[in-house]
Amino acid sequence: MQLLGDGDEGAQKAGVDGHPANLQLKCVNRTGVSVGPQVRTRATVTSCRNRPPAKPLPAPLHSPAPPPSRNPYLRLFTVPGTRAFTVGNLIARLPMGMFSVSAVVMIAGSRGSYALAGAVTATGLAATALVAPLIARLIDRHGQARIAVPATAVAALGSLALLLCVRYGTPDWTLFAAYAATATTPNTGGMSRARWAHLFKGDPAAVHTANSFEQAADELCFMLGPVLAAFLCGTFFPEAGTLVGAVLLMSGVLVFAAQRSTQPPPGGRTKARSPLRSPGMPPLLLGFLAIGAVFGAMEVVTIAYADARGHKSAAGVVLALQAAGSCAAGLLYGALKPAGPAERRYPWCLTAMAALLILPLLAARLTGSLLALAGALLLAGMATAPTMVTAMTLVQQRTPESRLNEGMTLAVTGLLGGIACGSATGGWVVEQVSATAGYGVPVAAAALALLICLASPAVRARRTMRVRRAVRTKRAVRTKRTERAKRTERAKRTERVRRTVRVKRTAGPTTGG
Repeated sequence: MQLLGDGDEGAQKAGVDGHPANLQLKCVNRTGVSVGPQVRTRATVTSCRNRPPAKPLPAPLHSPAPPPSRNPYLRLFTVPGTRAFTVGNLIARLPMGMFSVSAVVMIAGSRGSYALAGAVTATGLAATALVAPLIARLIDRHGQARIAVPATAVAALGSLALLLCVRYGTPDWTLFAAYAATATTPNTGGMSRARWAHLFKGDPAAVHTANSFEQAADELCFMLGPVLAAFLCGTFFPEAGTLVGAVLLMSGVLVFAAQRSTQPPPGGRTKARSPLRSPGMPPLLLGFLAIGAVFGAMEVVTIAYADARGHKSAAGVVLALQAAGSCAAGLLYGALKPAGPAERRYPWCLTAMAALLILPLLAARLTGSLLALAGALLLAGMATAPTMVTAMTLVQQRTPESRLNEGMTLAVTGLLGGIACGSATGGWVVEQVSATAGYGVPVAAAALALLICLASPAVRARRTMRVRRAVRTKRAVRTKRTERAKRTERAKRTERVRRTVRVKRTAGPTTGG
């Protein structure tokens, strides 16, 4: 008698809890012929003992994973918790495009001075440039939820304090102090990118898609934020934009911080070098400064150009088209598989950005039409998102993992500084030359970013390696050709010698006779 399992004779397959799984009983006589189950005879040794049926296998604890989606963006949100923290992050990120416009409308409307409003917002920008990297370092060290919530509470209280100071006519210096308190606002975009990098560590394609999604979200929020702020301030009361922005910021950060399962673990006190001293980071941050100058100059020059054409109210729509082009290009760029490493793609993205920024300059100079300018800005914006996505990918690659949020916040700080410099430069060119000539400032800033990239040690080292590789290849080809020529000449010489010997051997007996 033999007990035969599925595929194994004489072997018993064990299932869960030691019970046999898929066991089949067969009766086999000594000749090896099966006589079927449950046959009992004493004459031959062919009896089988009936055994109780095997217990069914328990259901698996987890349902099988769904097949991977062909849409790379849907794949991001199959991870539990990603949808919730994305919703919270978008809610918290929308006020970033509302606060400046709301502050200008609120202060200028009550104090009658755009100069005071501009000075207050500039003070807040300078305070953000100083405080934001420190907040990011604390977030990396102690965790996102532990630092982001109290930092956001301080920023929201600063916004409410500014609202009350404007409402009740306090001295001007209180406006500066209140708005400076909003500098503790955490970089929600950087925290979201850090979560994606943590969740898809070791999957560059997914991180590329996530960075593209985040850049598209940035463009969407900065496109809708000013419009929403202007609508609230104009429809209800001047302080409505600041009030709604503070509520949205606090609510969004609370929803975002509640998803603790997706946040990267706190790094604690680490000996990792500062992102500023990481190899390749200083020239990259200088590139962010130049790219920020593109954004700042484009905004000021477009407003001035629309005002000169008598359509100042249309400036917001024209700038929104640029953001829309960038948003669409970012989503498309994230759906594509990146070609080559980010170090190789970054110079090409900057080249495309500088080339496309010539279109608004040509449209303003040759046509003078605001409609043509809108189309040119739509096309020019399509190079923005791919450039920013690639640059942020380089920041993630060159920053120590335990200080990732700090590195990305430094990049955003560079952008803010560049926006301030670009706004000042663009405004000066508009006043001294013309609004049309002002469109040369974004082109020059993009060209400067490209020159910084090409002059960086990483690019120069890669170019040197390519040159050396090309020289080695040429030498190898030349050596192979020389060796082949030598072998051919040697073979010809040998063949001539052999032919001569054969001729002599053939002619020898004839001469002797």
